Amino acid sequence: MRCPRCVQKIHLAATSCPHCGFTVEHADELFGDQDVSLQKFSDPAGVLRMKERKPMRKLMERFEKRFPQLFVSVYLGAFEEMTSIRQFGFWLLNRAAFSDVDVNRPNENGILIVVDVTAKTAGVTYGYSLLPYLDDESTFDALSAAHPYLIQGEFLQAIDLTIRKLETTLKKGWRRAKRNPEKVLGEIGQNPVARTKASLKGVRVGNKISEPREKVEVRE
Repeated sequence: MRCPRCVQKIHLAATSCPHCGFTVEHADELFGDQDVSLQKFSDPAGVLRMKERKPMRKLMERFEKRFPQLFVSVYLGAFEEMTSIRQFGFWLLNRAAFSDVDVNRPNENGILIVVDVTAKTAGVTYGYSLLPYLDDESTFDALSAAHPYLIQGEFLQAIDLTIRKLETTLKKGWRRAKRNPEKVLGEIGQNPVARTKASLKGVRVGNKISEPREKVEVRE
């Protein structure tokens, strides 16, 4: 995994970044130390039209049908003074209590897409259970494909394309894991979900934690 602040590679179980010293407490200092109650789709910037909201939710439902253990969340914000979308995404996935996500899908099984509607930039944050299947290159490729829509302010289309690209990557990863589960799942070690302060944690009441070395299921 990479540090949300300096983007250097760090060990999954690290409680702080050995390069810049970043911890989850630093994110709390920037954005708040209280858990946040959200729905999977949040548009505090108010940029999505009413007729676009139902299709946005359909995108998320489609994703969850294809990946029964996972969920995707979208946050559209207008950030006047944003330190880093990467840091904000890390913090939000730590702190969010998604009211419309089933407890069998903990935050470590989630993908969060954060869009700064003012700067027309976006970032993807994902839970530790997805480390064998996603990486910076695949998320960058997904966002790059959607960039032409993003800069035009066509946020629904941008999110749709981003999710579709991520779905393709996850399917490929699932097939690799099916062929060689020990190799693929072993990439994140024997204890992929380290219970440390630096870990993404499930904050919803009654949240169930997925078992280590669990394969992602996909319905084709």
